[in-house]
Amino acid sequence: MDHDPTATNPDLYRLIFENERIRVLEYKDKPGDKTTPHRHPDSVMYTLSSFKRRVAAGARQVDVELQAGQVRWVGAQEHSGENIGVTDTHTIFVELKEPPANGSPSPDSPLGPSAQK
Repeated sequence: MDHDPTATNPDLYRLIFENERIRVLEYKDKPGDKTTPHRHPDSVMYTLSSFKRRVAAGARQVDVELQAGQVRWVGAQEHSGENIGVTDTHTIFVELKEPPANGSPSPDSPLGPSAQK
């Protein structure tokens, strides 16, 4: 199964730039929208809108609320998400193509975006 978010959720993710080192995705959704499971490599996320989301991986879940203009590290992970707020989500993901310095993420790695690596 292809876990690329542009394939699993093409109505929500859009490729806006790619070269041999990075890939840049735009993500847009509305309150109540959900994504199917998909995978991100190590990424930087820039929020263009304020939003509230629930990110889930198996039995683990975390609620994330961010303001517009925030920049967050997103460690490599597979998850699904849901807009649980009252505003549209609009973000940019800069995905790194190089392998992570510390290998594959462990099952207890942080889920969703974090303020730092």
